[in-house]
Amino acid sequence: MPAADILTPGLLERLRRRAPEYDQRNAFFDEDLQELRDAGYLALFTPVEQGGSGLGLPEVVACQRLLASAAPATALAINMHLVWCGVAHLLSLKGDDSLSFVLEEASRGEVFAFGISEPGNSAVLFDSLTAAVPQGGGSYAFTGRKIFTSLSPAWTRLGIFGKDSTDPAEPSLVFGFADRSTAGISALDDWDTMGMRASQSRTTLLQDALIPADRIVRHTPVGPHADQFVFGIFSLFETLLSAVYTGIGERAVELAAEAAAGRTSQDVPASQDPHTRWRIADAAIRMDGVRLQLEAVARDLEEGADHGSFWFPRLSGLKLRATDTVRTVVETAMKTAGGRSYFRGQELERLYRDVLAGMFHPSSEDSAHNSMANALLGPVQDQ
Repeated sequence: MPAADILTPGLLERLRRRAPEYDQRNAFFDEDLQELRDAGYLALFTPVEQGGSGLGLPEVVACQRLLASAAPATALAINMHLVWCGVAHLLSLKGDDSLSFVLEEASRGEVFAFGISEPGNSAVLFDSLTAAVPQGGGSYAFTGRKIFTSLSPAWTRLGIFGKDSTDPAEPSLVFGFADRSTAGISALDDWDTMGMRASQSRTTLLQDALIPADRIVRHTPVGPHADQFVFGIFSLFETLLSAVYTGIGERAVELAAEAAAGRTSQDVPASQDPHTRWRIADAAIRMDGVRLQLEAVARDLEEGADHGSFWFPRLSGLKLRATDTVRTVVETAMKTAGGRSYFRGQELERLYRDVLAGMFHPSSEDSAHNSMANALLGPVQDQ
C-alpha cells in the first residue's frame, strides 16, 4: 500500500497547517493523533487479518518520510509507537510471536511509548540505572527515571526496562509493558525545548511501578549481546528515526526550490542563477544518497539479511549520516530562501530548530565511530 493512500493530500495539508500552531504553543498534537488513529496509522505493521495495513518496514519508512515532511514533531513522536510495533513485526518474521499483543492492541488504537532512555546511561540497551525488583510470580516493580518519553500526554502502554540485581554476580535486564493506569508512574511537565516541541517528550518517573508477569516480555544479560529483541529495538529506532529526518530534508529541498522560483534579482529569477542552481542540486544529490541507504537498510531488515558484526555500525552510521546530512541541507535551503527564513513562523525556521534534535538521539557520533572501528579492527585490547 503506497504511503499516499494512507497519508492523503488532505490529511497531510491539515497536519502541515497545525504543525506551526503546536510549535508556537508548545502543545501536544492531539488533533493529529486522532486523525492518524482514524486513518489506521497506528496499525501500519499490524497484519490485515488483525485489522491493520500489513505493511513491511520499507513501506512504513516511506510513510514516516512523508509524515515528517508535513509535521516533523508528530512524526518523531509516532516513531516511538512504531518502533515497538516494528519490533513485533520483525520478531514475527523470525517465528517469534512474543509481542503479537502489541500489533493486536495497536489495531484497537492503543498508543505505545518508549520508556528506555535514562540520564547518564551511555550503555543504553545493554545496561540500566532503573531497578527492576522481582515481586514473585514473575512480576517486577520498577523504580527509576526515564527521559525523552515522547507521547507523554497520550500513551496508553509504556515499554520500559530495568536491572534485576538480585544476583549481583549475574544481573539481568528486564523488559515489560505498563498500562497507563499503573500506580507509581508519573510524568514531569518539563518539555520546553528549541525544537520538536509537539512531541512532548517529557521525563517519566517510576516508583515501584508494578508490571505483572504476563507483561514481562524479555530477560537479557547486562552488556553487549545478540538477542534479537534488543537488536529489533535498536534497528527499528535507528531506521525509523532516519526516516523522519530524511523526510525533513526532502521537504527542505522542496522549499528551497520554491524559494528560488519566487525570488528575483534585477528581474532575473533566482532559479536561473548558476550558484543557486548548484546549491539546490547539491542538496538534492545529498538527499538522494541518504534516501537510497535508508531504503536499502529497511529492505535488508525486512528480508533478514545477515550483515554479521557490521549490522550495528551500519545502523548507527545510517542515523549519523541522515541527521548530519539533513542538518546541512536545511541550512542550504535557508541560504537559498534568504533572510526571511530566519524569521519566526517561517517553515524553514521551524525545520532548522527541529532538525537540531538529531544530534541528541542515539547513536552519538562517538558511538557510531566506535561501533565501526570495533567491526573493522576488533575491540581495543588491554595493554
